[in-house]
Amino acid sequence: MNTPRERPAGGRLAGSRRTLATGSDLTLPDDLMAEECGCAPTPAESRAFRAGVSRRFLLTAGILSSVAVLVGGPLLPPAFAATYPSWEDVQAAKANEATKAAEVQRIQGLIESLNGEVARTRTAAEQAAGAFYTAQQEYFDASFRADTLQSQADVEAQNAADAANKAGRIAAQLYRDGGDTASLELFFSGSAATADDLLSRLGVMDKLLERNQGAYAAAITARDAAQSLTDQAVVARNERDRLQQVAEQKMLESQQAADAAQAAVDAQTLHLGELQAQLAALEDTTAKTIADYQAGIEAARIAEEQRRAAERAEAERLAASGGGGGVVSSGWARPTSGNRTSGFGPRSSQCGNGYCSTSYHYGVDLSGGCGAGIYAVAAGTVVYAGYNGGYGNYIKIDHGEGIGTGYAHIRNGGFYVGYGQRVNAGDLIAREGETGNAFGCNLHFEVYVGGSPVNPATFLAARGVSL
Repeated sequence: MNTPRERPAGGRLAGSRRTLATGSDLTLPDDLMAEECGCAPTPAESRAFRAGVSRRFLLTAGILSSVAVLVGGPLLPPAFAATYPSWEDVQAAKANEATKAAEVQRIQGLIESLNGEVARTRTAAEQAAGAFYTAQQEYFDASFRADTLQSQADVEAQNAADAANKAGRIAAQLYRDGGDTASLELFFSGSAATADDLLSRLGVMDKLLERNQGAYAAAITARDAAQSLTDQAVVARNERDRLQQVAEQKMLESQQAADAAQAAVDAQTLHLGELQAQLAALEDTTAKTIADYQAGIEAARIAEEQRRAAERAEAERLAASGGGGGVVSSGWARPTSGNRTSGFGPRSSQCGNGYCSTSYHYGVDLSGGCGAGIYAVAAGTVVYAGYNGGYGNYIKIDHGEGIGTGYAHIRNGGFYVGYGQRVNAGDLIAREGETGNAFGCNLHFEVYVGGSPVNPATFLAARGVSL
């Protein structure tokens, strides 16, 4: 990963987002609920409707409603409100030129609507992801500053304590040697054997007094520096906490927009091929039958299912071989089969693909190759799955007890899990790619403890997993 100040999007990995994302908290005023319009369904009709609507559809509708409020669009995209033609409709339309022309126009409108909805929601998702990434990076920077200032304050506080102890030891030495007042009595008492002996004693005391003054001054300086840095750290932590809230809100909005965009793509995937085939069938003047077009659509669907099944079987084979996803006795797993190509911490800046990386890396890069499987390192809940600026396609998992993990640069179309989904250690969640700020196909992998990034190699090594 090659992004500025890469750190997690917040310490609170899971929580109220789920309720907001479903749109379940959107309610109508009581006066509107009670208004009689003469068009309400009967109780039996209501029960029949609820029985036929899946939870997934309601979730999608809720997400789209929430996003529409954010981006100023309609509550539901036109494609969701459309009634799609059946093959029987197409067959009937072919028998009459006027009906056929109307059906062609209708199908062309539906295709345009599907494509337009994908473009609109994709643009909204990119804008939301950009806002999330910017807020996230600002939070990371503030968190880094707060941690650095506190570390510096701790060092200065220790310096002050060391200097104070040193001054105390020198003061004790002075006391043993007679101290300031005792030195005058010593001078007049004539107790020194010779004048040289007296001068020697006074010289030692002068040096001790000078050292004591220096140690005292050093202690005061260190104490003041520690207090100043502590005050700055408090201000920095307050700013960090404010920016964390902003980043979490932007993360929620980005997830909602990403889900709306995916819903539009799903609708397009479900209907576009069939609509195009129906349009071709209507415009076809040859002897090719409607059944031929239907068979082509079904063959394409079966081929896609077989491709996905083969892809998953290959991922499971790789996981079983221990290259990635193999779960060890601690319950943790390796996130991919690739070798480590970049470590955690300071590094030289790199440039390429129109951007330059910064000199600090908050994760590790593992490169198993384009399309290599990415696996959940432990059981948890997906709290983000979508585009995220410089991270590209990104998944974040909450493992509980303040521990989270992030997976970046996922290839387009490479998501196998979604927001709110529960995963187990070793589950295939995505595929390696080079989306976002990447110099090639790789997985940028992060570990968060209490919201802050830690070295993933060290963290997993303590759990029996080598990177």
